[in-house]
Amino acid sequence: VRLQVQNVEKPLYRGTFHCFQSIIKEESAFGLYKGIGSPMMGLTFINALVFGVQGNTIRALGKDTPLNQFLAGSAAGAIQCIVCCPMELAKTRMQLQGTGEYKLKTKNYKNSLDCLIKIYQKEGLRGINRGMVSTFIRETPSFGFYFLTYDCMTRYLGCEAEDSYIIPKVLFSGGMSGIVSWLSTYPMDVIKSRLQADGVGGVTQYNGILDCVRKSYREEGWRVFTRGLTSTLLRAFPVNAATFATVSVFLMYMKSEDNLPECEPSPVIHQPSSL
Repeated sequence: VRLQVQNVEKPLYRGTFHCFQSIIKEESAFGLYKGIGSPMMGLTFINALVFGVQGNTIRALGKDTPLNQFLAGSAAGAIQCIVCCPMELAKTRMQLQGTGEYKLKTKNYKNSLDCLIKIYQKEGLRGINRGMVSTFIRETPSFGFYFLTYDCMTRYLGCEAEDSYIIPKVLFSGGMSGIVSWLSTYPMDVIKSRLQADGVGGVTQYNGILDCVRKSYREEGWRVFTRGLTSTLLRAFPVNAATFATVSVFLMYMKSEDNLPECEPSPVIHQPSSL
C-alpha cells in the first residue's frame, strides 16, 4: 500500500526491502502490523464466502470443467467484495496513518473499527464502500484465475488424498494460484489503493477510476501500475499456499470422518471448495 500510493515527486521508499527497513527503523516491528485488525475481522467471512460460493456454484453448473472453475471463482470473488472493500479501506487508512508524508498529521483513528465508524459518520455508506467498483473489477476475474489455476495445478501434479506428497503439492498449487490471481489484475489493485487512500492527507486528487488511471499514467508512466508488485507476490505465495492447504486438509479430515457424504461424487483435492 505504501509503495502504491507514495508521492512520485518525493518518494519515501526505493523499493520493497527499503520500505521494510524504513518501517522497522522509524516505527519498530509493530509498524509492519498496522491495520491488522481489519483483516483479522474480515478474512474469516471472506474465506467463508469465497469457498462456499465457489463450491455451490460448481455444483449448480453441473460439471467440473476449467470454464466452470473460472466462472465459479469469479462469482465468489464478486460476492465477497461486500466484505473485502470496507475491510481494505480500513486497512489502507490505518497503514498510511501517521507515516511518511502524513507523519505530521495527527492520528485520526484508534483502530480499524474506529476508522470505519468515523468514515461512516462523516461520509455514510458511500464512504465505507469507497473503491467498491475498482474492488469488484479486481476481484471478479482474479478469483476466477485463482480457482482455475489451483484446479489445473492439482490435476497436473496428480493430487490424490492417498498421495504421501499431497501436502507439498497442495501448498505449491495454492501458492502459484495466489501469484497468478494477483498478476492477472494487479494494475487495478494499484488504482483501488490510490482511490481508497485519496483524501488521507486532506487533498482529494481523483474523481474516479478513469481519472485516477489518466493522472497516474501521465505523472508516472506505465510503471505506476506495477508499484508494490514484488511485495505483493512475496506475500501471495505463502498466504495462499496456507489457505488452500488448510481447506484441503480440513475437508479430507471431515470426509474421513464421514461427515460430508454429499462430497462423494467429486475428489476433495480436485475440488477443495466443494463444501
